[in-house]
Amino acid sequence: MKGSDPIETRPGFAAMLEAIEANGTQTIIVETANRFARDLMVQEVGYAMLKGRGIDLIAADSPQSFLDDTPTARLIRQVLGAVSEFEKAMLVAKLRGARERKRRTGVRVEGRKPLSVTRPETIELARKLARKPKGKDAPSLRDISRMLAKRGHLTANGTPYAPTAVKLMLH
Repeated sequence: MKGSDPIETRPGFAAMLEAIEANGTQTIIVETANRFARDLMVQEVGYAMLKGRGIDLIAADSPQSFLDDTPTARLIRQVLGAVSEFEKAMLVAKLRGARERKRRTGVRVEGRKPLSVTRPETIELARKLARKPKGKDAPSLRDISRMLAKRGHLTANGTPYAPTAVKLMLH
């Protein structure tokens, strides 16, 4: 779950609320306000929901930020929430920029590594098996998959490669 997700959709938070209601606890202490929620609207709605249930929220780094309900305290809480939301957006933008710069250099950034990197010997064998023998038809993709399996070349799940996977190996 993320700090921008509504608090009522967070499984851990929902379990904590059930436990609090069962044992009569009336206070939640969070490390910082932005650990409670990194989105200003989520923070304010979550804070109002807890307050409505009679639960106090305390940020360990600024104990009064959620306890005081004066206009000044609300302004400071909202400004700090907005700064936290801005910092998160800047971090996301920096990470996206770094991924794009890396991609432009030809480096694979995301996703699984291709078989050509993880199992080059399997691809090499598949290509050898795909060659058309003299006087015979070329083996089908299913035949190649079976031959690979007989020689111990299986998927990570221990199953033979699908014909489409064999086709990708050959290209």
